[in-house]
This record gives sequence, C-alpha cells and structure tokens, in this order.
Amino acid sequence: MADRTRPLTTSWGRPVDNNQNSLTAGPRGPILMQDVHLIDKLASFDRERIPERVVHAKGAGAHGYFEVTHDITKYCRAKFLEKVGKRTPVFARVSTVGGERGSADTERDPRGFAVKFYTEEGNWDFVGNNTPIFFIRDPLKFADFIHTQKRDPKTNLKCANMFWDFLSLTPESTHQITYMFGNRGTPDGFRRMNGYGSHTYKWVNAKEEDFYVKFHFKTDAGVKNLKGPEAAKLTGEDPDYATRDLFNHINNGNAATWTFCVQIMTPEQAEKYRYDIFDVTKVWPHSDFPLIPVGKMVLNRNPSNYFAEVEQSAFCPAIMVPGIEPSYDKMLQARLFSYTDTHRHRLGGNFTKIPINCPYMARVAHHQRDGFMVTDGNNGGEPNYEPNSVEGTPKEVPSARQKPVPVSGLIARHPYTHPNCNFEQPGVLFRKVMDDENKSDLIGNLVRHMKNISRKGIAEREVQHFYKSDPEYGTRVAQGLGLPVHAAKL
Repeated sequence: MADRTRPLTTSWGRPVDNNQNSLTAGPRGPILMQDVHLIDKLASFDRERIPERVVHAKGAGAHGYFEVTHDITKYCRAKFLEKVGKRTPVFARVSTVGGERGSADTERDPRGFAVKFYTEEGNWDFVGNNTPIFFIRDPLKFADFIHTQKRDPKTNLKCANMFWDFLSLTPESTHQITYMFGNRGTPDGFRRMNGYGSHTYKWVNAKEEDFYVKFHFKTDAGVKNLKGPEAAKLTGEDPDYATRDLFNHINNGNAATWTFCVQIMTPEQAEKYRYDIFDVTKVWPHSDFPLIPVGKMVLNRNPSNYFAEVEQSAFCPAIMVPGIEPSYDKMLQARLFSYTDTHRHRLGGNFTKIPINCPYMARVAHHQRDGFMVTDGNNGGEPNYEPNSVEGTPKEVPSARQKPVPVSGLIARHPYTHPNCNFEQPGVLFRKVMDDENKSDLIGNLVRHMKNISRKGIAEREVQHFYKSDPEYGTRVAQGLGLPVHAAKL
C-alpha cells in the first residue's frame, strides 16, 4: 500500500506547499514566471507522450515466467534451456500491428506477439506475430507496405485503393492475405491466439552443431476467433476488448499460458527441401517437421504502471543469447537493425537501461557511456575503451562466439527465383485447412473489404492471385465482387 504520509514534492524533491493554486500577482493574476512548480508540472506534462510505435502501437503486456518441460539440449546450448524445470522471468507484449494507439483491439490485422526472457546470459527477445508468415519476403518493400496499411497522405483516411494496389502487385502476399482475412485475422482476445517467430532462426548446441528452427507459442486456452460481424460490433462497443480481457483474467487470479514448441531442420535437409526455408511467406508443414515441445510460458502478473512497463518495453530480434543465432532470412536480417534503431529514436540510446528492458538477470559490463537518460552510475571511473590494461575491467568471452558460417556469391540485387513461389501454400490453406464455414467467412471478409476499391484494375489483379492459388477461391471472390469470372483466369 502506498505511504500516505509522504510529502508531495517537485521533480527535484522540494516539498510543495500548495498544489491547487498557481503563484499570481494578486487573486486575479497574472501568473508569475517564478512559479517554478507550475512550470515543472507543465513541462513534464508536455513531454509525457513519447513517439508511438510506427507499427504495433497499441498493445497489452504481462509478467510471468518460462519453465523448461522437455530436454532439448541436443539442439541448443542457451543456458535458460539447460535443464527441465528451470524457470526464467519473462515479460510479454501483445498488440495490433497497423493501427494507432487509439485503434480497436478487434480490427482485422495481424497481432504482435513479443516475449522478453530475462536470462543469466542477457536478454533474449522473441519478436513475432500471431501468424506464422508475413506479407513480403524482402525488406526493401517494408516501408512501402506499411504506408499502404496506414492513412492516405492526401485525405488522412484509410484507403482500400492503397491497400489492395500494393498487395495486388506483390503476389507473395497471397498466403498472408488468405490467413488474415480468414477468422484468425480477428482473434477473440490476446490469450486465445498463438504466437509465431515466423522467421527461420538457427540454434547451436554445445558441440557447435547447428539446426534451423521455427518458434511456436501454442495457446493452452485453445485458439478462438471472432467472425467478421462480431469483431466489427466489438470495435464500436468495446475497442479495448482484448486488453481488458487479458488484464481482468490475470487480475482475477488466473494465468494465461502457452506451450512453447519448435520445428527443427538440419542444414542438410534445408539444402534439399522443396520450399525456401528463408522465405517468411512460407511455413514448414508439420507433416514434414512435427512440433517438438520445449516449455511453458505462464503470464500471471499485470504491470503496475502501463507506461513504464508496456509502453516503454522494447523488443528486438537482434537481442539474442549464445546458442540462438539469425539465419539468411532477408526480412529477419533487416529487422536486426530496424528494431533497435526504432527504439533508439523512440526511447533514446540508453533504452536497455529502462527497468522493463534491463537484462537484470545478467551482469552487464561494456564500454558504452553517456547519452540521454543515463540513470545509473555511468560505469563510474572505469575505462571507456578496450583493449586496456586496467585490472578488473570487462574482457572478451571467446566461448560466446557465433558459429562461423561460410558465405559466397555475387553482390547484386537478385530477383527471387525459387520455383515454389507464391501460390502453392495459400491454395493448400484454402483447400485442406479451411472447412466450408471458414471458406465462406474468408470470401465474405475479402468481398466486404475489396468492395471499397474504386480504382480500375486493382481488384481484377488481386482476384487472379486467388485463382492461381485455387480456382474455387478466385472464382468465388470474383463472383462476390460482381466481376466476370474470366477476369480471375487471366
């Protein structure tokens, strides 16, 4: 319970005698510049809003732990996975992607799914979505893609022409569109959806054997989704539906839990596999690479302050521990830079010293100094350079090295040429994964959204992608839009 006897003070600790009335010349004013308490309050208030995230602006978060339930040390040497029963503190943030902070939790959109593991070797950030795939495979397209999901620069309105123009010219997006416009595009709350790393990563074991890996968080509550009309109704009635559900669930003494699983592929298997394993628009079918259970994530404590813990939390795929390494996935390679760069812009160069981001389970030692918001001792009088001959200063740890990887090839802007390119997997998703009801919901959701397209040729181009994935798929969308079916076959 808060100490009610504490004196109210200014930001520098001076006791405040009166917090209800400004310092004025006479009862009617004017206010004096020497009312430093007023200026202190207003200056702080003016700076309460940090830049919102460009994507994943609205989210919810919770604390908890991760517990290892299965021995997977033959695949990975990360210490937090070293034995069954070991627990690691975590903080998770779940979010929508395209909307602003004031947007609704129930809008049709992917959902961000990020988990910070506070391990003894430093933090590991799992940074993914509730979809196992993404819209594009090359990061050079990312800024353009996000622009089309935001607001028209002329009208400041969401624009179906922008949205579908880009996607209809980006055929690799068909898989993610099929996923997102199905019912999984509107999950019933944050705790009833899965989380996926989406990218291919690499695990390295104690023998320096490496394995390609896909990460999966499977909700123990069971996947539950909202149909389009239900989601639209909640958007108007309770735009904070998912945030409220997660907070109240934990506040009532319950836990939200997920089972953490992986798919494992050897480098030899990767060389011969029928799909490009570094293409984030593809999945690894479970029939080829079954899920292997690893552990359990339990979220059981709400943040005590939203801004300090949720808004200031910063996740980045580059934040890894020994045993977890990146792959050649182009989108992942770009995210290694982009996320930390965003956090330095949004939160400052010392964002890892903010308590929610601090790797407090490890002993941090480096030669970085100064900058905005240094909140600790700034490493005192220790040297800020290396190598040095000063006794007791941080030294290199050769055993923490990444496994050497040979690289060769011509430097060029190479087009994507893999034969199993854009339409095979969305066709399988439509034919074999979706039942009749889910197919009808997918078609209805697409038709309702695409009917807002006003520029000629965009809808016809997109419908052709659906037809190439599956003739029934393209034909039904064309009919729903009132387009001639032959337009889908071109």
